[in-house]
Amino acid sequence: MQQNIGKFIGALSALLLLGYLLAVYWSIEPAKFDVVERAKQQAQSNNEKLVTGYVTTNTLISVSETLLQKPGGYLSNDMLPPSVFMDNMPAWEYGALEMVRDLALSMRKDFSRSQSQSTEHPELKLAQPQFNISSTAWAWPSAEGEYQAGINYLKEYRSKIASPAQRDSQFYARADNLRGWLKEAEKRLGSLSQRLSASVGQDRLNTDLAGDSAANQATYAPSHSEVKTSWWKIDDVLYESRGASWALLHFLKAVEHDFADVLAKKNAVVSLQQIIRELEATQETVWSPIILNGSGFGLVANHSLVMANYISRANAALIELSELLAQG
Repeated sequence: MQQNIGKFIGALSALLLLGYLLAVYWSIEPAKFDVVERAKQQAQSNNEKLVTGYVTTNTLISVSETLLQKPGGYLSNDMLPPSVFMDNMPAWEYGALEMVRDLALSMRKDFSRSQSQSTEHPELKLAQPQFNISSTAWAWPSAEGEYQAGINYLKEYRSKIASPAQRDSQFYARADNLRGWLKEAEKRLGSLSQRLSASVGQDRLNTDLAGDSAANQATYAPSHSEVKTSWWKIDDVLYESRGASWALLHFLKAVEHDFADVLAKKNAVVSLQQIIRELEATQETVWSPIILNGSGFGLVANHSLVMANYISRANAALIELSELLAQG
């Protein structure tokens, strides 16, 4: 009996160790890649021309495929161990997914349309909703299946804009189109910055109606409130921010290529490069085995505040870039 118990404990220990090692391996964040070089390789493989919009479209596809093809695959909807016990990588996936959703929507309603009353591109009209299924959906239809369907539609759009025979399929690199997407990115980064900063708790004044004396809101809100991110969610918010920054970093590098003439005309290339530099800083390795939550200027580091600093600076630069693009 004791021998059987010993074997059981040994097998259980080996199983737990294997699960832990798998979880560690699956938690490794995907590496950055050269968006222009990857687009060139894809165009050469498909015997297609690297037209305007090809790099941005291919980058959207590559980032989306990374969510599904990285070590462990897509983990957010897994119902079995060890991934069911993991939260950092699913949070990373959600941050990147939100950026994918924003760009897919802008591709559908702005980048592929010449004006407000032009028709939507059929492939993008089908692709964009596929990314909106719940990130945790595991039954039929599953999140992976829907995202893969969206990727397939994006590939069809990519091929069509590269084909001279498909004149109805276009990607318009205009300042107003770019500005519309940047405004969405601003809101994402602004929200992440606020949630990261709330790791230490803040007494915030209500500025919801500031700047407009005639503004109203649906229900009463107090003049100030205590805002604090739950201790259990601090690491999730940080990894969600890292995932969002990773995806946005690649999208901005693609935009730098496809909108090169627009940015040069507005003298905004350096402004975009500064945003990219700030986002690259968010991808530095976290050497601590746990996410620390020190109190501001205390003895222990606060990783959330460090991340909030980079994201806030990137957000401020995005706002400046958006205003620059709006100028004549």
